[in-house]
Order: sequence, then structure tokens, then C-alpha cells
Amino acid sequence: MSKALLFAGLAALGNALFVFGQRRSSIANNSFSYLTGAVFIAAAFFALAAVALRTQQEINLTGNVVTTIVGGAGLFITLIGFYFLYSQYGAVYYGIYAVLSIIATTIGVGVLIFRESFNQYQIVALILAILAIVMFSLGETLAK
Repeated sequence: MSKALLFAGLAALGNALFVFGQRRSSIANNSFSYLTGAVFIAAAFFALAAVALRTQQEINLTGNVVTTIVGGAGLFITLIGFYFLYSQYGAVYYGIYAVLSIIATTIGVGVLIFRESFNQYQIVALILAILAIVMFSLGETLAK
């Protein structure tokens, strides 16, 4: 679990940097210019990481075409969602995305598609995550 927590923390840090950049970028005539630039920078970092972290495994580009297209579409949808969420509501609303992402990824992908195990403690954690959205929404309603 400690390595998983380390990797999750790394991803969370990257996400925080992305959100910071999204919120600080100026809105120009082409509102997706920040996203386009960020994707190109990320691609350059991925290319460097691929060289630095290469393994002895064979590269199989043709065997991953469909999953790469699905993943690319998912990344596109995520970034478009981030754009509208952060530009119209702000970074504070990330909590809603995070919980919905937990539900979609854990239940939709992990449990339903890949049949990964899910125990009673994880079910309670998921319920608490859903309650977090309820509390956030309640707080938003009462603040008005």
C-alpha cells in the first residue's frame, strides 16, 4: 500500500500543478490553447521518460491501437471537463470530480469491467465519498 500511496500522491501533485496552470492561464480567443500546450509538454515529458525508463520488453504499437484510442479519448474528455469545471466554477469544485472519478473508475472500470476485488471496507469508503458530494452540495446550497 505504501507504494500505491506514493504513486497516488505523485499523481495528485501532478493534478494540482495542472489545475494551477489551468486557473492561472489567460483566456484568449482560443480557449483551449492552454490545454493544447499542456498536452504537448506532457508528450515531450513522456518521450523523455520512455527513454529514461525503458525496459527490455518489446514495443507493441499495433496491439494497442484500440486501447490507445480509447485512452486518448478519455484523456481528451477529462481535459475538456477540467477546462469547463475550473474556468466556470474554480478549483474548489475538484472534490466533486474526484469523488465522481472514484465511483466511475473503481466501480465502472475496476469492479465491473476488470472484475477486481472490492471488500466491505472499500464499500464503506465509497459510501463516505458519496456523502462528501452530498455535504459539498449542501454547503453550496446553504451558502447562497
